[in-house]
Amino acid sequence: MTLYSNGQAAIIRTERGLTIAGTRITIYDVMDYVTAQYPSKFIQGLFDLTEEQINAALTYIETHHAEVEAEYHQVIEEAEELRKYYEEQNRERVVRSAAKPPKPGTEVAWEKLRAAKAHRESKV
Repeated sequence: MTLYSNGQAAIIRTERGLTIAGTRITIYDVMDYVTAQYPSKFIQGLFDLTEEQINAALTYIETHHAEVEAEYHQVIEEAEELRKYYEEQNRERVVRSAAKPPKPGTEVAWEKLRAAKAHRESKV
């Protein structure tokens, strides 16, 4: 277990999984950026962590790499399953919403969005 300098646990297991103590930030949130090779200072600033918190998270990840990696992949798989489930559940709703005419007064904004989308798709 990784401890803060005051002897308290720095990484705890909650219903969300391995979490940085005193935050709602999971080790898996940090892992997204570690995997993408972001610098620790960037990750620290992104999540508004103290130096002690980011160091504890990175130390825990390094020390328990196999366990964290296995749980991280499980979290990614579950998130993908949920995304697919909700995409399927909301597919009809999205189609209905897209077919609705724009609210009065928003036509210009919608036209700009359509033009930007068409321009972006033409580059692909």
